[in-house]
Parts: sequence; structure tokens; C-alpha cells
Amino acid sequence: MPLAVELRGVSFAYDGGPPVLRDVDLAVEQGEFVAIAGPNGGGKTTLLRIVLGLERPQGGEALLYGEPAAHFSRRAELGYLPQRAQLDVDAPATVREVVSAGRLPAGRLLGPLRRPDRELVEDAIADVGLTEHAGRPIRSLSGGQQQRAFIAKALAAEPRILLFDEPTAGVDADAQEALAALLARLHLERGVTVLYVSHEFGAVEHAVERLVLVRGGIVFDGPPSELPDLWHDPSHGHA
Repeated sequence: MPLAVELRGVSFAYDGGPPVLRDVDLAVEQGEFVAIAGPNGGGKTTLLRIVLGLERPQGGEALLYGEPAAHFSRRAELGYLPQRAQLDVDAPATVREVVSAGRLPAGRLLGPLRRPDRELVEDAIADVGLTEHAGRPIRSLSGGQQQRAFIAKALAAEPRILLFDEPTAGVDADAQEALAALLARLHLERGVTVLYVSHEFGAVEHAVERLVLVRGGIVFDGPPSELPDLWHDPSHGHA
């Protein structure tokens, strides 16, 4: 069984700029829940974009399920939630309409959704705890609820892997903790691989199996319990 994600000696720099990533090796097994953290400008979002095939490394190789990431043939299997600034949270669409759009990668581009698609949409909405808000405009929800709606959209596509870029940005500490609990439950119940990229990793530190710190390269890769104290996220308390 191929690895979900594999980076081999990956190096990357934006045009005319200094290296962002240098000689990065990373292997993520199918079914893992991995947090990727680091300072702003440390390269964690660039690493995620390389994994998604949105950027191509100048050196090394990036693979998704054994295929070159830039030419991955099963894009519908990727559930990607970009940074909040890239989400259309001001659209007049309802939660159900937003989540229904998650079925488009499955090939239903025109006309009403079929019954199996509608059932998948309703299941995804229920999984994130938004059933009672399904008919509300997305813009009327709180920041944490909006994030849940977009997670449901990703789930509706029945992805093999969920990839999140700064999912807790702009939401309060309680919403961060609730989001972490939701992702831990989805990981357990659905068996989906999760890559969670954020500079604030304290909310998921107790839920992930593995923490990867990126600062130009990988400076730590292991269980959160082995993380040196000086690198723990100070915005969250830990027992």
C-alpha cells in the first residue's frame, strides 16, 4: 500500500527569492493524523501546496499515493480547506448549498443532485453538527461554524485525505478546541488521513499522533509528548 504523502529531498524557492524549503523528507502513512506547524514564513504552507501539486519543487520529488503530486490523477479524493481568507464566507449560499458543491468533483456538474448525493450531503452536515443550521446563509454563521460548513463540503466528496491550511485562524480558543475535537472524531470514525497545517497547534496537540515542525526544513518529527517544552504552543494549556 503506497504512502499517502511522500516528499523526498524536496527543495523550493519562489522566483528570485531565498530558499523556503531545503532537502525535506516526509512520509505520511494512510490513516495518520499529522499536524504540521512552524513560524510564519517557515515554509509549512508551501510544503502543503507542494503536497497538493499546486507548486512544484525545484529539487526532489513529491508523491501522493505513489503518483507525482503535480499530476495526481484522482483529485476528487483530496479534501482541501484553504486559509479562511480564500473562502467565500460572504456568499448568499446556505450551508446546504455550500456543502452540496462538494459533490461536484464526483462528476455531478449539472442539474439537481441525485438521492445518494443528497444523502451524502446531509450526512456530512450532520457529522459536523450543523443540521439545524443547514438552511441558513453561510455568512450568518460564526467563524467556527463557517469552518465546520467548509469541512462538511470537503467530507461530501468522500475524500481519502483531508488537508487543512490554518483552519483555526480567526476563531476563538473555544472554537479551536471544538474544531480539534471534531477532526479527531472524523479521523477515528472515517479512517481518513488528516494533514493539519497551522502555526497554532496547541488545540490539536492532544489529538494528533504526530507533530512535524517546519522551519526551512523539518526540525522536529515525532509524538507531541516528545516535543521540547520551549516549542509548545503557549496559547493553550497542557497537563
